[in-house]
Amino acid sequence: MTSLRPSVFRLSLAALALTAAGSAVLIAQNSKDIEAKRPRMSLRAQPVVSIAPARVVLTAEITGGPDDFEEYYCPTVEWEWGDGTTSESSADCAPYEAGKSVIKRRYTIQHVFRRDGATKVYFHLKRKDKIVGSASTVIQVQPGGPTSY
Repeated sequence: MTSLRPSVFRLSLAALALTAAGSAVLIAQNSKDIEAKRPRMSLRAQPVVSIAPARVVLTAEITGGPDDFEEYYCPTVEWEWGDGTTSESSADCAPYEAGKSVIKRRYTIQHVFRRDGATKVYFHLKRKDKIVGSASTVIQVQPGGPTSY
């Protein structure tokens, strides 16, 4: 068995540490590049404040980033209503083609909120069971409206 002199061993460890640090910087830079290209998501409600039962129109918008952003192409769409219930939908799309496939940039839905109080609503884009994009908003429902809508 060969033994390394302490100075050679320290140099080897230093070289290994520099290589690992360089790789970490490269990975971090790649992550920043991907995040810089990632489209932004927002969710708005109309009206934001209403009387129960409240019919609210929610619009999720995707802005920026490339039109062919693969993670957002043909996703499953999930709405979390803030009361423990969710709605989910998906579409049958052609296979993804870089430079040709185009993401959908606006999703609109109506929902009736029957309970008063502040409710946080979430919009999720999913690939299989993984959430790849998300946005949320808070709506305020006041008591006192008619019992049916």
